Amino acid sequence: MARMNRQILLKSRPPGEPTADNFELVETELPSPADGEVLVRGIYLSLDPYMRGRMREGKSYVPPTELGAVMPGAVLGEVTESRDDGFRPGDIVEVYQGWQEYAASPAAQLRRVDTTAAPLPAALGVLGMPGFTAYFGLLEVGACKEGDTVLVSAASGAVGSAVGQIARIKGGRAVGIAGGAEKCAYVRDALGFDACIDYKSDDLDEAIARDCPDGVDVYFDNVGGKTLDAALRHINDKARIVICGMISEYNLEAPELAPRPTRALLVHKARMEGFIIFEYADRIPEALAALTGWVQSGDLKSRESIADGIENAPAAFIGLLKGQNFGKQLVRLGPEPG
Repeated sequence: MARMNRQILLKSRPPGEPTADNFELVETELPSPADGEVLVRGIYLSLDPYMRGRMREGKSYVPPTELGAVMPGAVLGEVTESRDDGFRPGDIVEVYQGWQEYAASPAAQLRRVDTTAAPLPAALGVLGMPGFTAYFGLLEVGACKEGDTVLVSAASGAVGSAVGQIARIKGGRAVGIAGGAEKCAYVRDALGFDACIDYKSDDLDEAIARDCPDGVDVYFDNVGGKTLDAALRHINDKARIVICGMISEYNLEAPELAPRPTRALLVHKARMEGFIIFEYADRIPEALAALTGWVQSGDLKSRESIADGIENAPAAFIGLLKGQNFGKQLVRLGPEPG
């Protein structure tokens, strides 16, 4: 009997919030690696907000996912077969193979993972793309320096939690925005932020004024919409606004029409800049070395929400877009080796 592989395909494009009907679980025959390829058994699948953008048509920094194609995403996995001299069975790697349990991928597309650096899930979180995004977004785009007040939205998420901690490591003041008392307590007490604003119960303008009494030097935006508007009303001269994500707007069927306080950019001679982590691909070793050092010293902490089984990936992704996750959202595709 042929060995089988389970995949999640994009069945249809959601006009608003995704539902389970937009995805399809299928079984296909296990692929065989060609010369220069390896077969990877998935252990953890990374779920990230950017995937919502890949579900819609339209021009973006990457093409949309085709209907009937495997949903995109990074996977931490184990090499089970190799037809490349650089890898052998048992190696742990990160590969962009999407929502499936197995895939044959070119060896050049794999990133070898140091299994001694931290628990394996960290390779898709604080020591992976979210950590790299926080590192370069805050330190390069945001030009964070000692003494800065850094305000970050989605502060309990994979990127936001790292941003605030790195700001503290660099001698800044970190103020988070998160949803709910439990998440805010985690941001303050476990992650060491100076303060956390609960957007579900606090008035954003009053809370930002209270917790950022000297104004905001860097705003790291993962949310967009009204949260971005409120942050702009409290920026300092020469402030830097880092546009990383806009999760509050991803499911809108039409753009939100509202007056925007963008005059603040002119008045305060501030800079607002979006960025994509791909731009820093050649500097990933630099970020990985710094982040690993902070993790091992205990200065940088992380947390994961883990769903079990590829069949539960759609529900976990829908929950992620609603803010139901704590920290990095993963799906366990199979057991860790050993």
